[in-house]
Amino acid sequence: MAALRSVLSGRSVAGQVFVLYLVIVLLLVVAAVVALVLQVRRDSTEEARNRSLAVAETFANAPGLTEALDSPDPTAVLQPRAEAARKLARVDFVVVMNTDGIRYTHPKRDRIGKQFVGTIEPALAGEPVVEEVKGTIGQLVQAVVPVEDDDGTVVGLVSAGITTENVGGAAEAELPLVLSAALAALALATGGAALVSRRLLRQTHGLGPREMTRMYEHHDAVLHSVREGVIIVDGDGTLMLANDEARRLFGLPEDAEGRHVLDIGLDPGTAGLLSSGRVATDEVHRVGDRLLAVNQRPTDRAGGPRGSVATVRDSTELRALSGRAEASRERLDMLYDAGVGIGTSLDVTRTAEELAELAVPRFADFVTVDLFESVLAGGQPDAAAALRRTAVTGIADDAPLYPGDEKIRFVASSPQGRSLASGRPVLEPRLGEAPGWRAQDVQRSGQVVDYGIHSLITVPLRAGSLVLGVVSFWRSRKPGPFDAEELALAEELVARAAVSIDNARRYTREHSMAVTLQQSLLPRSLPEQSALEIAYRYLPAQAGVGGDWFDVLPLSGARVALVVGDVVGHGLHAAATMGRLRTAVHNFSALDLPPDELLGLLDELVARIDQDEAQDEEAAPVTGATCLYAVYDPVTRHCTVARAGHPPPAVVRPDGTVEFPDVPAGPPLGLGGLPFESADLELPEGSRVVLYTDGLVEDRTRDIDVGLDQLREALSRAGDSPEDTCRVVLDSRRPVRAGDDIALIVARTRVLAADRIAEWPVPPDPAAVGEVRAAVTRKLAEWGLAELTFGTELILSELVTNALRYGGSPIQVRMLHDRSLVCEVYDSSSTSPHLRHATMTDEGGRGLFLVAQVAERWGTRYLPAGKVIWAEQPLP
Repeated sequence: MAALRSVLSGRSVAGQVFVLYLVIVLLLVVAAVVALVLQVRRDSTEEARNRSLAVAETFANAPGLTEALDSPDPTAVLQPRAEAARKLARVDFVVVMNTDGIRYTHPKRDRIGKQFVGTIEPALAGEPVVEEVKGTIGQLVQAVVPVEDDDGTVVGLVSAGITTENVGGAAEAELPLVLSAALAALALATGGAALVSRRLLRQTHGLGPREMTRMYEHHDAVLHSVREGVIIVDGDGTLMLANDEARRLFGLPEDAEGRHVLDIGLDPGTAGLLSSGRVATDEVHRVGDRLLAVNQRPTDRAGGPRGSVATVRDSTELRALSGRAEASRERLDMLYDAGVGIGTSLDVTRTAEELAELAVPRFADFVTVDLFESVLAGGQPDAAAALRRTAVTGIADDAPLYPGDEKIRFVASSPQGRSLASGRPVLEPRLGEAPGWRAQDVQRSGQVVDYGIHSLITVPLRAGSLVLGVVSFWRSRKPGPFDAEELALAEELVARAAVSIDNARRYTREHSMAVTLQQSLLPRSLPEQSALEIAYRYLPAQAGVGGDWFDVLPLSGARVALVVGDVVGHGLHAAATMGRLRTAVHNFSALDLPPDELLGLLDELVARIDQDEAQDEEAAPVTGATCLYAVYDPVTRHCTVARAGHPPPAVVRPDGTVEFPDVPAGPPLGLGGLPFESADLELPEGSRVVLYTDGLVEDRTRDIDVGLDQLREALSRAGDSPEDTCRVVLDSRRPVRAGDDIALIVARTRVLAADRIAEWPVPPDPAAVGEVRAAVTRKLAEWGLAELTFGTELILSELVTNALRYGGSPIQVRMLHDRSLVCEVYDSSSTSPHLRHATMTDEGGRGLFLVAQVAERWGTRYLPAGKVIWAEQPLP
């Protein structure tokens, strides 16, 4: 009770905070109650407007209303209906009136026949109107809507409304609940304020503002007059207080307080200690030319706030130990730098150069790295083979050491030879006196000693049981020789570098295998065809071989299929998966399927591959595979495109206009469940179709929309030829360091000339076969292909006869004079013929066998309404 009286008295800091907090809460509660009441009233009014309009529109569209308006006594018919609707909808009135505003219905019958009070002009124009007016039954919200006959003429009006008294009733009904909630909130806030003030009272010991000011003045006077540094840091590492002595010892800036201890310019070790909050006793830290002893204790042991208090004193008497501490720190820094600076790339040569650059001049004056040649190629080291000087770095360029890229065989008596043979480091403190060293190269060894190089450490590059090469550290400028401690440091440096070099060696081996596999799987040349003039580019990613691929596949009827796909990821698995998908596309294209159906089969194949490999823990599923398949017909100039999660193609019209056609984007391959859709494009002769993978338009630094805009701009500047288009696109879009493969195909369309196309409709009469043969003979003579007359007549006779016997009308014959002579027979049946071998006693069954013998290729192509049997013959 005494504490409560002290709080309520207002003399203490806690009491003043309690009163201020209570006043603020009271104002907020009052404002909330007022706002809530106003909101409830507003919502009620809006509800009245919506209800009156809904009731009026419902009644105006009720069946039989227009007939009732035309009846001799509309009131007799409509008054019961209006009253029933009014009661059911809980509104105050439903009034039906004519177009002059004379009421036919009203809850008060003495109002019937009188003029309606309100605005009716918008309703007469066909538009409903809602308004708040003072009517015959008081202040109300009413809606007026038109009644229209079948031809849209307004023949009457309907109004429904509710009075403001009823509107406000809802708000007043909720007012007790709102006030009760406000009182409860006020009570809770008062209790909370009391708890906060009570805790503040306990922390300030009931002192008033004046007493607390005097206490803190005494505290500051004592804190800043002592000759020992004091630093207080909170639990987040923020410097809360530093006295004058601490500022002097650490050289803190004026604005240090309030900043994190890691950001105020302290040595990383000292800043790490202060931010960690750990217990420290006389821990020595070097700050400038001083050695400071730091004692630190946490502040939350007795229930205080999180943080720590550190006291600092100058321990200059330990200056004699500073040289050794400095050397140790430099060595630790070097090891740390080796951990983060060696192995930044998966390149064997670059990793060796990083080791040499790190050690010069901090540890040695010259450093050479010699690796077995097989290691540079990613293979296993061969102890009997020669080494190649992979890296050489020094403080000068004129040292008489073996130059870079030199092929070297170290003799067994040399320090390097002994290190390679034993797998252990060798220290030669005085190189001029080392036995067996000059046997490596007498002349060069003498030049090395004369140059001033006097001490050497050789360390073998060991990765497990493998010795990858040897590292040599040479000293010339510092007069003292290498010692045992420096030998241990050199061994540690090389051990860290060996791990990175071995990783780079393994990556080089896998990368070489993946490149070989990928190059064997990608097309080495384009097939011969006449429909498209094609140029392509393939740029592998620098980070590793990926799974992008492309293909050009000649189809029947002089058509050509263009394929581009992408398997997400890099390495052997991505390249192998790409080969499997490319082979599958080759096989499926032989079926002459539409693009959407082919992608559907490819999707099922990827799903089956995933299902099979899911049973093997070491096998990776095919994730993120995309594909775009397009078929161009030079006869009709139509290009049918379907895509599975792949970027859309670009089309450059002959006038230079660039567009990205709206091709439905199907899901990536392997997801299943959704069908693929295709788009049919009509391309003028000379149009360029551009297919590409996402590496061309998307990376981590830009969105795909930005990449597509940049591609559009590059295509608009390119010349007409596909080769020029490829060059301009890659010159403008090639990244500095490609993170993904880039596949690009540019195909310029050609059209098969009309004089190389011959078509004949075939009536459903067996006698028409002879007419077809005669027409074919004439056309072949016109084309100068009389040598093919016999075979062509045989092929078409058999195919037309089969169509007449087993197919359906209409039947049509087409011949194409392209790189080969193509004969096609179309009928409306979807039944596919099968090649079989007839026996000696069979009367039929030899037709397709004869066709297969005469033609170079033949097959069936299905259409949405029927099929085409085709056969190709090579030109003489």
